[in-house]
Amino acid sequence: QVQLQESGPGLVKPSQTLSVTCTVSGGAITTSYYYWSWIRQPPGKGLEWIGYIRYSGSTYYSPSLKSRTSISRDTSKNQFTLQLSSVTPEDTAVYYCARDRGGTGYYDYWGQGTQVTVSS
Repeated sequence: QVQLQESGPGLVKPSQTLSVTCTVSGGAITTSYYYWSWIRQPPGKGLEWIGYIRYSGSTYYSPSLKSRTSISRDTSKNQFTLQLSSVTPEDTAVYYCARDRGGTGYYDYWGQGTQVTVSS
C-alpha cells in the first residue's frame, strides 16, 4: 500500500519561498512509470495542478506557476519537495501530493494535504 505524507511550515510570509515535502512509503519514487504531482486547493476554490516530477527525475510545471516553481527529489529518503517562490496571500491553500501513472491525470494515491497560509 502506497502512502504519501506532506509536511510543511504552516505559515509563510509574503515574498518568501514556500517549501513542502512529500514522503512516500510503500513504493519507490523512481519506479517506472509514475509521476509525482503537487496540487493545491485555495479556500473556496477548486483544485489547481502545480507540477510533477517523473520517475526519471525530469519535471514539468503549470505554465501559470512555472516561473516560481521548482520540484526536486531525494531518492535516498524517497521524498519530493515543492518550492514556490515570491509567495503572496493568493498562494494560501491546502497543498497535496499525489501519484499519477504515466501522466494520465488519474491519481491513484493522495496525501492528506497540508495547510499553508501566506500572511505577514
